[in-house]
Amino acid sequence: MQNKIPTRDPIGKEQRRIRAQRRVGVGSKCAYCGESRLEALITGTNPVICAECQRKKKGFSIMDHHHVAGRANHCLTIQVPANDHRAILTPAMYDWPQKTRENPTGSPVLAAAACIRSLCDYVIYLIENLVYWIAEFLETLHDKLVCEFGEQYWLILRIGFTAPRR
Repeated sequence: MQNKIPTRDPIGKEQRRIRAQRRVGVGSKCAYCGESRLEALITGTNPVICAECQRKKKGFSIMDHHHVAGRANHCLTIQVPANDHRAILTPAMYDWPQKTRENPTGSPVLAAAACIRSLCDYVIYLIENLVYWIAEFLETLHDKLVCEFGEQYWLILRIGFTAPRR
């Protein structure tokens, strides 16, 4: 997906990327699955391994419990793949204002703000990882069906679909 919510702290984001790169090395990838997101790779492993592959090798679940709104704001957790937790959802929280993320006084207003921000982050995650590929798949399928059966393939195949009126 090309339209993303802009980062609030681009310098901080770049600093975190550089630190992760120093930890695991430039161009590092998991030796087992090819995972290349730096945050998902485990520091000091030889060969380099990602969190999910390391857990698989040890017989553990590859799922993490993600505190959706941050521990300081809500106790709700959801299960997400460990690599996505480390490389997508947790880093997304670092784009929140620090006072919202940490909520040191337990403000219910900041907790509510964290819930809204977490919902936005999770919906974007779902769109990018669960939904967006379907549009591309359907467009490719359409092209194949047109090649095979013609411009109005749904009529020939008797799919029972009527194209929207123009």
